[in-house]
Amino acid sequence: MQLRKNVTAVSKKSGPLRMQITQTEIYKYSIPMVPFTIATGTMHFAQNTFIRIHTSEGITGVGECSAFPMIVGETQNTCFEMAKDFAGLWKGKDPLNISERMQELDLCTARNYTAKSAFDLALYDIASKNAGMPLYRFLGGKLKDIESDLTIGIDTPQSMAAQAVEFVGTGVKMIKVKLGKDPVTDIERIRSIRAAIGDAAKLRIDANQGWSYEDALFALTELGKFNIEFCEQPMRTWNDELLPELCIKSPIPIMADESVYTHHDAERIIRNKACTYINIKFAKSGGIHEAIKINEVAEKNQIPCMMGGMLESRVALTAKVHFATAFNNVQFYDLDTCLLGHKADPVVGGVRYEGMHLHLSESNGIGADVDDNYLKELVSVII
Repeated sequence: MQLRKNVTAVSKKSGPLRMQITQTEIYKYSIPMVPFTIATGTMHFAQNTFIRIHTSEGITGVGECSAFPMIVGETQNTCFEMAKDFAGLWKGKDPLNISERMQELDLCTARNYTAKSAFDLALYDIASKNAGMPLYRFLGGKLKDIESDLTIGIDTPQSMAAQAVEFVGTGVKMIKVKLGKDPVTDIERIRSIRAAIGDAAKLRIDANQGWSYEDALFALTELGKFNIEFCEQPMRTWNDELLPELCIKSPIPIMADESVYTHHDAERIIRNKACTYINIKFAKSGGIHEAIKINEVAEKNQIPCMMGGMLESRVALTAKVHFATAFNNVQFYDLDTCLLGHKADPVVGGVRYEGMHLHLSESNGIGADVDDNYLKELVSVII
């Protein structure tokens, strides 16, 4: 409700001379990184896209998306090409009418949620800057403590245990462990980690759709001995009809991730009693506008949510922290994307880490941008 009031107020504030989008800068925002492995593949660099939307009122909005081809079916190249179409479609139009702008993108092309999310973030950046407030307050929220987990990619049980020991040594209290390969080895991975760190940190696991139903039931039953907080997306989405049975039999709560892109997916999964929690990611939802709807559906049904992500830099990460701050039903935080092997941090401003606690500034809008010196070396276009 607060969000709708703010958007209405912003639209009126623009007056009879309606704010217009004048041009959009689009960049192939590649970030070198240490290879990161999950059940469905390995990423060797962050396939991100960065945009700046300029307006007739001199307000510029920034947005970023991070393509993860093995999950969402989009690449940096597809996002870059779609961004050119989106920028042309929006030129001369009102950035403050977020619902109408996002509806245009949905009518323009089905899915492509990752590419859409960069444009969504830029609109919310413009709107909250125009309203003269940080994004979390524009969304109707108040500051709260945000403490993220830190993720261990798939490796040998011994290497993953050593990584967990290192994490705990730096004060990490929640560790997310990527699984989803051979279930016997996955069990050994968790056994080794627990033996190495004891109960010094909470463990969360993410199979990234890697198990069959039989493997998932076997793995979760055995892993229930190791005090696991929840398991994300144990099976492929085409096995969603088996999730209700798995939820009943599993000693570990199930979090739906790849099974929920939109609020329609959330309604279906919840109606079928197919999860305990939901993971919201802008790269799946198309940004904040749809993420709000997913959270509303979940909250109405007493399903807590997690704020997650792909391999975003601190631009989109900052937007995610704003969102997580604004909505109390977002109770779990997987906000370590730029810590997963990024070899560069070209972001100016933005959220800052204190250990695994994340702190926002009171800057208007998202409060982050990318260094122009970094951008000038990237493939780019202005529409």
